[in-house]
Amino acid sequence: MTGSLTVTTPSDREIVLRRDFDAPRPLVYAAFTTPDLLTRWYGARGWHLVDCEIDLRVGGAWRFVSQGPGGARMGQSGVYRVVDPPERLVYTEMFDDQSYPGSR
Repeated sequence: MTGSLTVTTPSDREIVLRRDFDAPRPLVYAAFTTPDLLTRWYGARGWHLVDCEIDLRVGGAWRFVSQGPGGARMGQSGVYRVVDPPERLVYTEMFDDQSYPGSR
């Protein structure tokens, strides 16, 4: 059974999302780190990942571009801070048209 999502904010610059899945850890980790898998599921309802670049190493960058209703596009990117397969993945995130300063 898939567990519920818990969200915590340990500081004013951190958001921690936790959700348990009834699936092998390596498969869940791969779903978050493999472009071919990400394009199958990532995105808000009505939005689809059309570009997915990943340099999966500490200090490596990632970039996603999603396309939504009416052809609207949204880009986001970040840098990997912790890469510990299949246990943990920590990264920054920033949207191209971000309405607040700094990376998150």
